[in-house]
Amino acid sequence: MSGTVLVTGGTGYIAGELIGQLLDSGWKVRTTVRDMAAGGGRLRGRFPGAGDDLAIMKADLLSDDGWADAMKGCDAVAHVASPFPMGVPKDEDELIRPAREGTLRVLRFAKEAGVTRFVQTSSAAAIAYGHDSEQTHFDHTDWTDVTDPKVAPYAKSKTLAEFAARDWVRDNAPEMVYCSVNPVAVLGPVHDEDLSTSIQFVKKALDGSMPMIPHVGVGIVDVRDVASLHVKALEADAVKVRGERFAASGPFIWLEQITEILRNRLPERETRKVPTSRMPNFAVPVLAVFMPEMRQLKTERGRVRVIDSSHAEDVLGWTMRDSTQTIVDTARSLIYQGIVKV
Repeated sequence: MSGTVLVTGGTGYIAGELIGQLLDSGWKVRTTVRDMAAGGGRLRGRFPGAGDDLAIMKADLLSDDGWADAMKGCDAVAHVASPFPMGVPKDEDELIRPAREGTLRVLRFAKEAGVTRFVQTSSAAAIAYGHDSEQTHFDHTDWTDVTDPKVAPYAKSKTLAEFAARDWVRDNAPEMVYCSVNPVAVLGPVHDEDLSTSIQFVKKALDGSMPMIPHVGVGIVDVRDVASLHVKALEADAVKVRGERFAASGPFIWLEQITEILRNRLPERETRKVPTSRMPNFAVPVLAVFMPEMRQLKTERGRVRVIDSSHAEDVLGWTMRDSTQTIVDTARSLIYQGIVKV
């Protein structure tokens, strides 16, 4: 399958990589941004040779304006746009509303435009939270329990948005080929200073603003591999992807191991600020008062969440890069772009 695809949230980390891979694969791409002056300029600068194969449209997840024009003539949609803040918002609806309502809005306009394929960028946050602490392994069949009071607003937003999308397609557009991609923490090369939350932890380790290492771990997947999984989901036979859920994760890794990789694989002058000592558990809730990113770590200390990606590998033939190389590539790009000064 190929043709014209709409990628929502074109200035986002995953969306930008996806746009590049789709253009390389022969697709014509449309993408949405909230600010044409800033977002449109960034995208044109990143893809200067795209010409008419890349159209940039203005649209917002919380407004109907612009979506009909953006969808016109599209064969497929990759719905990537969704808020992902560093901290925990005071009101969880700041995340849940745009994620859920925005997804339903994009689906509605997609159906009206005759779109036949819809790939939603969900998250492993919709898989692995709200479970018993003894459960450490998860796969594409698991769902986050949003009734658990310990589940953070971001995980709720991704779970409720995916639930809503699946219910809406079942009830309103059963002919549409819908699936989701559910990545863990996404790392890899960056192209500008608008960094995703996952990248911030590598940046803070390199620039010295994270003086100690929280005892927290994550699954890691390369942004280039997440984008390639989207492309495979867009291009595969309908029978392979209809209703499917594709978890995307490399091995689980502690932040202490990430800092060790940075020190071992990069020159000493680039890693002299990388922390070496573990943050005491009592310090995390104290620092959370002053550092928004720490608020999401309070319930993650020592928690293991291993996400099994074998379903995506078996169904779509998807493969992943080595996670160590992904970590190194992330750091090198932060330094090369001048985002981290060494």
